[in-house]
Amino acid sequence: MVSFTHNDAGTSEAAWAAGGAAELPELPLDDADLAGRAFVVLAAHPDDESLGAGGLLARLRAVGATVRVLLCTAGEASHPGSATTTPDQLAAVRVQEFGGALTHLLGDRAWGGDQEWQCLGLPDGKLAQYREQIRAAVREASAGCGRAAEEVVLVAPYRLDGHTDHDVLGSVAAELSAVAGHGLLEYPIWYWLWAAPDAPPGPDGAAWHGWFRLPLRPAEQQAKAAAMAAHVSQVQPLSGLPGDEVLLTPDFLAHFERTWETFAWHPAKVPAGNAPSNAPSDGDGGSPRPYAAGDAERLFDAVHARDEDPWQYASSWYEHRKRALTLAALPAVGYTAGLEIGCSIGMLSAELAPRCGSFLAVDASSTALARAARRLAHLPAARTRHLTVPDQWPEGSFDLIVVSEVGYYLSPAELEALFGRIGGALMPGGTLVLCHWRHLVSGWELDGDSVHAAARRQLGWAGGGIYQEHDFVLEVLLAPESAPDAAPDSVPDGGAQERGR
Repeated sequence: MVSFTHNDAGTSEAAWAAGGAAELPELPLDDADLAGRAFVVLAAHPDDESLGAGGLLARLRAVGATVRVLLCTAGEASHPGSATTTPDQLAAVRVQEFGGALTHLLGDRAWGGDQEWQCLGLPDGKLAQYREQIRAAVREASAGCGRAAEEVVLVAPYRLDGHTDHDVLGSVAAELSAVAGHGLLEYPIWYWLWAAPDAPPGPDGAAWHGWFRLPLRPAEQQAKAAAMAAHVSQVQPLSGLPGDEVLLTPDFLAHFERTWETFAWHPAKVPAGNAPSNAPSDGDGGSPRPYAAGDAERLFDAVHARDEDPWQYASSWYEHRKRALTLAALPAVGYTAGLEIGCSIGMLSAELAPRCGSFLAVDASSTALARAARRLAHLPAARTRHLTVPDQWPEGSFDLIVVSEVGYYLSPAELEALFGRIGGALMPGGTLVLCHWRHLVSGWELDGDSVHAAARRQLGWAGGGIYQEHDFVLEVLLAPESAPDAAPDSVPDGGAQERGR
């Protein structure tokens, strides 16, 4: 647990702006995607919903999505030293403020119909003791949406936000989304106070590198601002007496006056058998476990045995455009040594190799690699090698590494190992290019957006540019010019945190 109190100055909004928070990729959910899903929004305390997801709620209202909002506590512990207001009185005030804020975000429908909310009335600061009650309420709300499990998205505080109630609620939401097959959006709140944009890669302080932005439209910004102002007991002092001070200071609120909101996005997992066109299959009708790198040679050899060009690399305009955009995104005219992971039949390889002094194309499928070797035979700088990454890895260093349409064919642990390999093999100042299809791939645990988020989170490298559209995302990351300082062994642990909101 990180150590902080709400009185700490923390990391300023100017520091986050300078650190690149505004450069995160956009959330890969357009209006049609949002309208086609139902959302269960979880708040530990009144104002969490407005601070972390107010703009999203306004967007959901505008597109007509089904929304259920669960408020776990009344936030009665926000001013434990107040001489003017008892916890019971404060609970009544804060729940009333919560309803008023939702009216700004969801309109009159916040009080019924497709937009509903309820307060569970659990004790502020003690949600860890009520996990089962929270689980039951979320299950009931999800079932009440009348949607298939994969069409329901849970929206909850970030599971490592630093406040005990936020962490509990976030972990429960993450657990339920994994078990039930829901999507999950996590919103940070206190994270912006205690974390820092230049934190070393890891699961805590540098987690933001793997998140997404939801740009807010003017009407959504206005609705969010009005909702935040509706929480009067938090943004203004209860009185001028000691113990009644303002809880959410202007410096802290600046993190939530951005023109965007930030979320960690975890798409729902689709059951095996609903395979999209780019998913390999060996004809067994599905797999009893998620596929991993060890399955790649068998699966992709079978795919290429059935079709000379199974993904229409040579004939598809989509593939032609994607290759052209990939080549245009390279920040340098030429490279000393290039490496392509997952080259398939070598269509992109043939265009990358002329820009490299030496070029190595690797793939797990020996059938595909044989076709790539024939396609590259006229290029003296190009070589091919049969490797299954990350367990197998070529020797040497590279100043260009390309990972295109392959990251989601690894397990999460294998993807982490792959980025570890890349981190050790890419020369200082070198270029990493990632390009992936953005939809679910049946039988595998990952999708393109989660692959890119994992790269940003684990490597923590500067962004050299990002392009995304509905079907694919293309991103360039640049290795630092020199090795970073060693990361600290652990995050400070003091247990001091905000007492309740």
